[in-house]
Amino acid sequence: MYDEGSVVDERKAPAGVDPFTPSVARMYDYYLGGKDNFAADREAAEKIIEILPNLPDIARENREFLVRAVTYLTRQGIRQFLDIGAGLPTQRNVHQVAQELAPESRIVYVDNDPIVLVHARAILAENERVRAIEADMRDPEALLGHPEVREHIDFSQPLAVLLLGVLHFVPDDDEAMKIVAALRNPLVPGGYLVVSHGSLGDLSEDQEEEGRKVFSRTSVPGTTSRSYDQVLAFFDGLDLVEPGVVPLHEWRPDTDYPYVREGKAGALGGVGRVR
Repeated sequence: MYDEGSVVDERKAPAGVDPFTPSVARMYDYYLGGKDNFAADREAAEKIIEILPNLPDIARENREFLVRAVTYLTRQGIRQFLDIGAGLPTQRNVHQVAQELAPESRIVYVDNDPIVLVHARAILAENERVRAIEADMRDPEALLGHPEVREHIDFSQPLAVLLLGVLHFVPDDDEAMKIVAALRNPLVPGGYLVVSHGSLGDLSEDQEEEGRKVFSRTSVPGTTSRSYDQVLAFFDGLDLVEPGVVPLHEWRPDTDYPYVREGKAGALGGVGRVR
């Protein structure tokens, strides 16, 4: 799909990084046309693309949704962002979007992939208002209690928690709901929750099973699709920002937003505000 001659060499993998086990963060980087991925990531990503040919389009839609949501929140006065499952730095990251409008904005990026932290810390070394920490959303109490989170985020003030393209890596519905509830719990009135989630549409059971097999060999234990009602449930008790939970391209699109889609598989997203 991309020029392998310009991607990273497995022999140059940072200490603590396994280049031979596919990483969902590096696979996502590949979908976006990035170069921070290894052969194992590209092979796994291509297998998923065989099942979901429009996955690179969905990945780009997710990034565009991030930009529009962060722009909206910054204009609403939000100056703190907790981006969970941030992935590898690419163009138009949360801090770039927010600080372009409000330079005082503070951002904490969270991921459990060591290579994400290596790249993020190198890029963010000059930005004192941004942190990147290693933590797992499956242990939300430890994540929220992380020393750098507590030092950098003022939980007495409105905060935006971003869960973009990560909850579908938690196959158990009850666990996913508990994670979201725990991460919403410290939000004060005026805070926000942002979620995007895969919704596979008309995939057959065989296609879904094949996808699960591919992900079972990656850095995550599994993946699942959720319906509109299931994604909507993540916002229970919050005031949904118009237009509510919708396909990503329908959430406050730019007038020149390029939307191209083949097939019905895609992703849903929404923004909820704490009353």
